[in-house]
Amino acid sequence: MLVLTLRGQQCTNIGQTPGSAFPVCGTKAFVQKSVPPCGGRDIPVPGCSRQGADYRDLNPYWYKFTCYKAGQLQLTIHPKASATDDYDWQVFDITGRNPEDVYTDPSLVVVGNWSQYPGETGASLRFGSAYMECAGEHPQFSKAPELEQGHTYLLLVSHYSGSTQSGYTLDFIGTTADINDPTTPALGDAEISSCDGTKITVQLTKAVACESLAPDGSDFTINGTLAKIKAAAGNNCGNGFDLTAVTLTLDRALEEGSYTLSVKKGSDGNTLLDNCGNAVKTGENTAPFSFRKAQPTPMGKPGPIGCAPQELRLTFAKGIRCSSIAANGSDFTVSGGAQPVTVSGAAGLDCKEGVSKTVVVKLSSPIVHAGTYTVTLKRGSDGNTVIDECGEQTPEDSRSFTAADTVSAVFTVTPEPDCNITTIRLHHPGGNQVDSWNWTLGDGTRSTRQDVVYTDTTFDTQHIRLQVSNGVCSDVSDQYVPMNTDYLIRAAFEAPDILCPEDKAAFKNNSIGNINSWAWDFGDGARSALRSPEDQQYPVPVVKEQPYTVTLHVENNLGCSAEARQTIRVLNNCYIAVPSAFTPNGDGMNDYLYPLNAYKADNLEFRVYNRYGELVFETKDWTRKWDGRVKGVPQGTGAYVWMLQFINRDTGEKVFQKGSTLLIR
Repeated sequence: MLVLTLRGQQCTNIGQTPGSAFPVCGTKAFVQKSVPPCGGRDIPVPGCSRQGADYRDLNPYWYKFTCYKAGQLQLTIHPKASATDDYDWQVFDITGRNPEDVYTDPSLVVVGNWSQYPGETGASLRFGSAYMECAGEHPQFSKAPELEQGHTYLLLVSHYSGSTQSGYTLDFIGTTADINDPTTPALGDAEISSCDGTKITVQLTKAVACESLAPDGSDFTINGTLAKIKAAAGNNCGNGFDLTAVTLTLDRALEEGSYTLSVKKGSDGNTLLDNCGNAVKTGENTAPFSFRKAQPTPMGKPGPIGCAPQELRLTFAKGIRCSSIAANGSDFTVSGGAQPVTVSGAAGLDCKEGVSKTVVVKLSSPIVHAGTYTVTLKRGSDGNTVIDECGEQTPEDSRSFTAADTVSAVFTVTPEPDCNITTIRLHHPGGNQVDSWNWTLGDGTRSTRQDVVYTDTTFDTQHIRLQVSNGVCSDVSDQYVPMNTDYLIRAAFEAPDILCPEDKAAFKNNSIGNINSWAWDFGDGARSALRSPEDQQYPVPVVKEQPYTVTLHVENNLGCSAEARQTIRVLNNCYIAVPSAFTPNGDGMNDYLYPLNAYKADNLEFRVYNRYGELVFETKDWTRKWDGRVKGVPQGTGAYVWMLQFINRDTGEKVFQKGSTLLIR
């Protein structure tokens, strides 16, 4: 019941979410004194049939570590109340990934154990037999996985039983992979971080443990001043376990001059320590810095100017008090260029703690004409210019910036139709510093020229797109251009490919265009000027077949013409018959068995059987012929029975024939 009650309670404690995981090291055991209740989000567990309630981050703690040398990972979780506490766990490889992906991506899972039994659990070279132990009656130890060098991992420890908050100890004894960061932390840059010279911020070359920082600042010392460090605070210690920067507070302001910050053992008996216990060394770790009394912050520089800007962003070296910026924009004017510009307002960008390094100057209308403009800082309606975080007023000053012209991609299209082809001329006038043209033409091809000429033979409407740019501004224009089909003419007709002696050839005219003249030549001396000519009777050839080429020539009133041709094979015999003998010897004569002249046989089926009644060949395509082989093996000399059935195309009659053919070798 406790599990169901806890499901959905948001985890807010540090270490109880993937993004705030404890950094751990293999050199020492990690003691988790208590386990506050929260969590209940589903965890993907590949290879286990049941999902959902059995696999959740119940009362979780998360740990993170990096592999510096490949090897196997062994870990053991020792519950304080080992007889009753049931802890589950799972390791994820989150290299290059968002830690929250562990809830949705099963491919990140490396190893895990969800056994129902209380007591010690973990990954072991000696006791583990599988990388994933599912929920239920399964072993409490999983197989030790191989870690990859340079990869980052997350370990989830989930308190399933939830009956106590007594905690556990986590160790990595026996691990052959190196999860101990070998680099030693050191001081980085230091700088004054307060206007009055009472605060110094120093960077660290790597993260160190928050608990290793003495709050009284005794880990640090400054040479050449009577000022003493009275407090120290880590930049991430309010919501994390390690820090990368320390802010030191002095008991008095520094005098102007140059100083050196050094590290020493603090009142806690150590310097700063990383998560593996590596210490910032004393003596050789120093950070020079200097202090000058507050000076007025110069006027900020305009940021990148985009296309048709309706605001200017001025970046200052120090934070500007947002309250000192006149909301009506009267601290600023804009002049010069090719158009008048009026300031309509001003404000700090993302003011934090009342200051912002960026001031946004709003314009009443966008700047659309190229030119060099000047933004001037002056005393506004509030009686001052702008005031920095140290209380210094920025002197009146000016900064120049350059704006670009807006551009137009509108272009002209000039179609020049001719017989069966149209030449299409495209023109863009340029101007406004346009130096980039990207055309998508009606035929799908592309061009980067300012003016383009291409041809079309489809006479379909042309969809043409142009994108232009001058490096700052861009524009896109589309046109749908219809073609003049008066010049389109196509000759086309349908005719039989094969003609039997008793048949006449019928012609279907499929020509398109405004045609006013048709000229047919049927190849046998006959001609016609009709759009749809009469059926033609061809003479029966003396030889097996005779080809005739039919030509159709068409013209329109613009003088355009087109021509189409097709060959008709006129046969001297369309009588369907099966040979009484064939000789498959490859001499080119009677090498195959098949139904001859089956031009008008629909739904044809032809089968051949040997003397044992075995089917040796069948086809529904009369042009597919038997070569006297079965599976590539030549068949012996003898009689073969065949069966033929089809529907006569002219009469619709169903025909069935049966006979035998002699195979001769």
